[in-house]
Amino acid sequence: MATDAPPPSSAERVLPSTEEFTAVQESAEFRELRRSHRSFAFPLTVAFIAWYLVYVLLSNYAGGFMGTKLFGNVNVALVLGLAQFLTTFLIAWWYSRHAAAELDPKAEAIKSRMEGGA
Repeated sequence: MATDAPPPSSAERVLPSTEEFTAVQESAEFRELRRSHRSFAFPLTVAFIAWYLVYVLLSNYAGGFMGTKLFGNVNVALVLGLAQFLTTFLIAWWYSRHAAAELDPKAEAIKSRMEGGA
């Protein structure tokens, strides 16, 4: 964004050593960050893949059901197909909110401490 301050030059930035990266990776704070991410992302990923596979299986093996007209020329398959797009956008929005509220502050704290800002 144009309103953000320019990043510090390489002369101002203190880069952590390999040992510092390893120490942070083994810290309880980093484990909590990973746990927060995984406990949100993994179940949602599994649920979405299952939902998608149900849609594909219904399309292949339940043609009569999927062809059921709901109103006009709109059938069950069309509604469920559009619901795939809707759930994709909802999950992306939900993850964005989760990341901004839960993950980003924890990651920023770790980053600033590693760069010597804290």
